[in-house]
Amino acid sequence: MEKIEHKYVQVNGLKLHVAEAGSASSPAVVFLHGFPEIWYCWRHQLTAVGGKAGFRAIAIDYRGYGLSDQPPQPEKTTFSEFVSDLLALLHALSIPKDFGARVAYLFALHHPEKVLGIITLVVPYLPPRPLTFHESLPEGNEIPIAKENQEMMDMVDPSTSLPPWFTDEDLAVYASLYDKSGFRTALTVPYRSMPEDFNITNVKVEAPALYMIGEKEYFFKFRGMEEYIKGEKAKMFVPKKTLL
Repeated sequence: MEKIEHKYVQVNGLKLHVAEAGSASSPAVVFLHGFPEIWYCWRHQLTAVGGKAGFRAIAIDYRGYGLSDQPPQPEKTTFSEFVSDLLALLHALSIPKDFGARVAYLFALHHPEKVLGIITLVVPYLPPRPLTFHESLPEGNEIPIAKENQEMMDMVDPSTSLPPWFTDEDLAVYASLYDKSGFRTALTVPYRSMPEDFNITNVKVEAPALYMIGEKEYFFKFRGMEEYIKGEKAKMFVPKKTLL
């Protein structure tokens, strides 16, 4: 198995944690995590892409996440700062998941000359515009949502066993990394940064894009999302998109 190496890269006044596998002379594939994840969620892909596939596989912890430095004012962190941080790290091809898709597509809009292609899981490209949280809430009761005066963790049964693909060791890694970073930045971006205005006039992504989602994915339950994903509207914004 290809060994994963760890280092820190100075970016915009902060040290960002980088995990990578493969030869430094190979084309780069940068993996972008979502919330509440960190670089660790890509550990299997790092060794596969950086090994047999022959790429330089890179996964980062965003500023304020995992082993990366906290920004001076975590509650004022923005998606734009994530994109700016990536400029120093992203060379060719992005493979994000969850809200990492938003970061990758924003990067492709700001720096199209540095992106050969984008692969995203679950979350599709949504043209950047200020969003309010209630706009994207699922309809009906198909997805569990905390009630008024209730926290999400109140809905969790602590006696429920972990699924076979997520071990006690995995849980311990997540806990230790978030014990280091806390959640001040992680709760700001993505969820409290949805109203951010990026001042982008051309919202069409010209890079080739591969989008993957399972038929039973909860994301289809969000208002209008299945129609958008499976219809032609999404291809208006990403003409070279392939749905898998």
